[in-house]
Amino acid sequence: MASALLLVLVWTGLSGRVAAQNDTEPIVLEGKCLVVCDSNPTSDWKASSSPLGISVRAANSKVAFSAVRSNNHEPSEMSNKTRIIYFDQILVNIGNYFTFESVFLSPRKGIYSFNFHVIKVYQSQTIQVNLMLNGKPVISAFAGDKDVTREAATNGVLLYLDKEDKVYLKLEKGNLVGGWQYSTFSGFLVFPL
Repeated sequence: MASALLLVLVWTGLSGRVAAQNDTEPIVLEGKCLVVCDSNPTSDWKASSSPLGISVRAANSKVAFSAVRSNNHEPSEMSNKTRIIYFDQILVNIGNYFTFESVFLSPRKGIYSFNFHVIKVYQSQTIQVNLMLNGKPVISAFAGDKDVTREAATNGVLLYLDKEDKVYLKLEKGNLVGGWQYSTFSGFLVFPL
């Protein structure tokens, strides 16, 4: 017989904020608290801090980054060898897992969300941008309309990452000389596993 869950709903008159959670922390919505307890905890409860087997995520489990290009000039580090797209301004870097080399280094196993917008100016060539995971392309985006002044190669994805996986953007085709100001690259931990 599956273990029964005991749900306790505690209402408070206090106004609160919505908090993100996973299966190991209480749900808090607008001052209301929902506590979920397992009435038949597993035998490994002694490894946790509670006889019910409840664990609490540490505050350092928050992971997010967002970076932009603030000018149209390629940094000297970007070469034809790596073709990594560099971002010179980091707007958000919770946990400091987005490096100055424009590579995200996963701090833990989990599901992560990534999106990017790489701007190209009017050129006669198409660009192809790949989101790379440990040196292998996962998704691509293209921009190649010859009749517009500016165009973005845009895409987004959810990825399962292990600890120390590396995610970055690579220019697979074309060039971005003089035209990639306002390009963005962002990501965050959706939930740990």
